[in-house]
Amino acid sequence: MGRTGRATGIYISEAGATVVRERYERQLAGWPVPLQRHRVETGAGATAVLTCGDPAGRPVVLLHGSGANSAVWRDDIGLLAATRRVVLVDLLGEPGLSDPVRLDLTTSATADWLAGILDGLGIGATDLAGISLGGWTATDFAIRHPGRVDRLALVCPAGIGGQTFRRIAPAFLLSAFGPGGRRRSAEIVTGLDGREHPEVLDEICLLFEHFRPRTTRFPVFDDDALRRLTMPVLALLGERDRVFDPVRTRDRLLRLCPDARVELVPGSGHAVLGQVPRIAQFLDGA
Repeated sequence: MGRTGRATGIYISEAGATVVRERYERQLAGWPVPLQRHRVETGAGATAVLTCGDPAGRPVVLLHGSGANSAVWRDDIGLLAATRRVVLVDLLGEPGLSDPVRLDLTTSATADWLAGILDGLGIGATDLAGISLGGWTATDFAIRHPGRVDRLALVCPAGIGGQTFRRIAPAFLLSAFGPGGRRRSAEIVTGLDGREHPEVLDEICLLFEHFRPRTTRFPVFDDDALRRLTMPVLALLGERDRVFDPVRTRDRLLRLCPDARVELVPGSGHAVLGQVPRIAQFLDGA
């Protein structure tokens, strides 16, 4: 498998890594439904997987974004767990509990890794849902293994509309100016209002105080690749997303994917919160 090397430097310090891991462990301890924890060994690295819900239900695999972990799905997870076998995967090289390895996104390494996880869990075809980098990962897997994806739900996905670095460049500068700069940076990148979502921004600031984010551009899928997405696709896009171009994402999906529906979420930026109910509705065929 292609990889960029063991990313032992994904945290600024070992003490910071401990802070992030302990915070995540507290979130998992307060999970709203019974939770099982697994560690799946793959050729790319050991991967932390969480499962909950009905073990006999139709599977759905949830993939978080960059600079995050599976806790992003926590608040409304009961909607899916009521009838589904829910599988949450901590992406490699992110602030979860998987190995600190970042794969080469220009190769099949990421799709091979995810296929190995599904094989290890005895999952053939599944529904997939992903946020940002998780959306890129889900899309890449669906393109390379279309027969293994029944429905594909994407929230502000990377790799379709392209990145708009110039619109978030000020955020990278602000993040160097202490806690206040990091908070303003998080507001710019996410599009969240700190007065409305203080706890979410507190969580993001804690992570990025200690975590080194990815800085390279995500590969953009070409037209022929996107045409392979013949399964039903739902894309939920922030109308004001400064990270990935929502208009181009919408236009390409509607033009190239035969069964795509796209919703621009008014007033939202890159962090489109509270979308699990809409995803659950889509996965149930509504």
